[in-house]
Amino acid sequence: MGGGTIGDSHRPLRDKVADELRRRIVDGLYEPGDRLTEERLANEFGVSRNPVREAIRVLEAEGFLLAHARRGTVVASMSTKDVQDFFDVRLSLEVLAARLAAQRAGPAGAGALDRLLARARTTRGMADLAALNTQFHALVCDLADNTLLTATMESLHGRLQWVYRRSVPARAANSWAEHAELMTAIRAGDADAAAEVARTHVLAARQAALSLTDG
Repeated sequence: MGGGTIGDSHRPLRDKVADELRRRIVDGLYEPGDRLTEERLANEFGVSRNPVREAIRVLEAEGFLLAHARRGTVVASMSTKDVQDFFDVRLSLEVLAARLAAQRAGPAGAGALDRLLARARTTRGMADLAALNTQFHALVCDLADNTLLTATMESLHGRLQWVYRRSVPARAANSWAEHAELMTAIRAGDADAAAEVARTHVLAARQAALSLTDG
């Protein structure tokens, strides 16, 4: 990780451990089916077992980890049903976010989206692109200026990044072209066009994710 142990800063240790554990799962350092013990994670993160235990509970609730009676805690895999459920929710939220963003963002908001697009064009790392993808969708949601929508989308960001990270080799070019179309519709203030671009984008991402599921 670099820069000392995970316990150096002031956020609750459980949250920092959960963030790092989530990052490693999203980035594929811990793969579906990997067994993660409290002892192993405590040693790797340089912390005691208590915050690790609490972080494991957080990620179990988020669907990243599964508790098995015989094997202990393992990294979850996404079934076809998991992906379908996720994209059902994402489709509704992102179409709404795009529509509201087009109505409310203005030139400054469109400019912020454009700057993210420019960063993506010069980014090659898969993990970095996955993070930028999450930032782009979070920014569209912020521009929608709906507090409840933002909070709901935030609860999906980790899973969004996990899904995108798996499909990024096949999807990245098309995904960012679709993002550019969405930015254009938002800049134009065209709510109907923005909603349709968002719908097409999420359905394409859904198809790519379903092709990678384990059934």
